[in-house]
Amino acid sequence: MNGPFQTAQELIARTPTLPVEFEALAPPPLLLPGERLDHYHALRQAIFDDLAPRSAIEWLLAIDVAELSWEIRRYRLLRHRLLATYRQKAIEAALRHIDMAGIAPEFEDDAEYYTRQNALSWRFDPIATTEIEAHLASYGFDQHSINTDVYVQAREAFVLFEGLLNAAQASRLLLLREIKRHRLQA
Repeated sequence: MNGPFQTAQELIARTPTLPVEFEALAPPPLLLPGERLDHYHALRQAIFDDLAPRSAIEWLLAIDVAELSWEIRRYRLLRHRLLATYRQKAIEAALRHIDMAGIAPEFEDDAEYYTRQNALSWRFDPIATTEIEAHLASYGFDQHSINTDVYVQAREAFVLFEGLLNAAQASRLLLLREIKRHRLQA
């Protein structure tokens, strides 16, 4: 079932192997903003090439394997972006812990605003990132403590993504087993 590796460009340049009579079985992909149709087609083509479906049932199963594989890819990317967002919140919380200690109540709102702005600068400005991370490190907030805070803050969303990933992977595995079973019976 495994063949030589092909680049995404080689897969995209090839004509789809999905026979015309089975095109109605493959729904158009529902892509989210930022997802690329050529990446979807490259993934689907690689799966079709690897599975080499031989019947309508196998094509249906291969299409579902491709869809689940795309979902798994999506969930991993979204989980990574979610962790980046929570990392900014963890940086903000650490800055708040350091910079707002002893602030007079009448200045708390302004200090909170600047803390949020600094955390945003940390995320998008490499110079600010270096300076803020050095500031945090001088108070004992190393990358490990920040990572811990990220996972603590993101635990519920992280569990959601882990559940989605595990369910999609289990479904994909069942489909692959079904293709194997179908071929053994044929």
